[in-house]
Amino acid sequence: MKAEIQDKIERILWDGIPLCYLIRSELVPTETTFLTPPEWKQQVGYVVYCAGGEIARHVHRSIERKLIGTSEVLVVKKGHCLIDIYNDNHKLVATRDLFPGDIMLMVGGGHGFRMLEDTVLLEIKQGPYTGLDEKERF
Repeated sequence: MKAEIQDKIERILWDGIPLCYLIRSELVPTETTFLTPPEWKQQVGYVVYCAGGEIARHVHRSIERKLIGTSEVLVVKKGHCLIDIYNDNHKLVATRDLFPGDIMLMVGGGHGFRMLEDTVLLEIKQGPYTGLDEKERF
């Protein structure tokens, strides 16, 4: 990955294990760039097209996948908040500010948010929603 892209992505690790990627709003690549490894259960990347380009009509084939856990992507649309990132043992690993346009990809551990302003988050995660209590609060 190019240095100018690497500078806009913070990978928060615990004992070498990825917990969270923070992708700052300033990142606007000039070519298609995926930020996650292809084997991860959630793929996040930028797809870049020139004016006049197209995405050919298509459908996605039904492919059965086995996923364990839930990864989550949040996009800050408005406001300012703090994200607290925890390891699997519920110990605080990092706290970071998030601003409009920032993207958070949570792939391990735990997290919490503290709103410093009125904040709107766009949340993207795997479904289906089971209706069960899928969260362990601590």
